[in-house]
Amino acid sequence: MQFDSISDFFNMGGYGFYVWLAYGVTFSSLAILIVASARRKRAVLSEIATKIAREARLKESRGNKQ
Repeated sequence: MQFDSISDFFNMGGYGFYVWLAYGVTFSSLAILIVASARRKRAVLSEIATKIAREARLKESRGNKQ
């Protein structure tokens, strides 16, 4: 499909609003998914580090009692 001008490209034969809205929703959803996944990964790694530190302190305190 060939467009005569940039305005015709953005208009997409009268369907531009729906086409660009679909692209916007898709890319926004993907961006939100990527950001949420990165935040959750950071939180899980932080929880794991906290548990490891807690277990190390517990093991250390048990070693001192014996």
